[in-house]
Amino acid sequence: MARDTLKHYFVTLICFLILDAIWLGLIAEPFYQAQIGFLLAKNPNWLAAGAFYLLYVAGLVFFVVEPALRAGSAPGRAALRGAFFGLVAYATYDLTNLATMDRWPLLLTAVDLAWGTLLGALTTLAAVWAARRIAQP
Repeated sequence: MARDTLKHYFVTLICFLILDAIWLGLIAEPFYQAQIGFLLAKNPNWLAAGAFYLLYVAGLVFFVVEPALRAGSAPGRAALRGAFFGLVAYATYDLTNLATMDRWPLLLTAVDLAWGTLLGALTTLAAVWAARRIAQP
C-alpha cells in the first residue's frame, strides 16, 4: 500500500509540475508582471516554492487521488474533486492576500482561482489515468 502511495505521489507530482511549468513559464508570466510586478522578487525562493509543490501534491494525493483510485471513481468525478481541492488551496493564498494587502488585484485573484481549479482538475485526471495504466498488468 505504501509503495502504491509513493508511486501515486510521484505520478501526481510529475503531472502537476508539467502543467504548472507550462502555465508559469509560457502563459502567465506577462500577466503576473502586469498585475503584481511591483511585488515580485528578482529571484524566486525555490525552497519555499518546492515546499508548496511537495505539500500541495501530498494533499492532492491524500484527499483526492488515492480515494478516487480506491473507490474506482470515474475520471470525471475524480477531476471534480481535484478541481475543488485546487480551488480551496489557491483561494487560501489569493483571498488572504486580497484581504490583507494593499493593491492586491481582484483580477489576479479571479485568474488564480480559475487556474487553481483547472490545475487541480487536470492534475487529478492525469494522475488517476496514469496510476491506473501503471497498475494494469
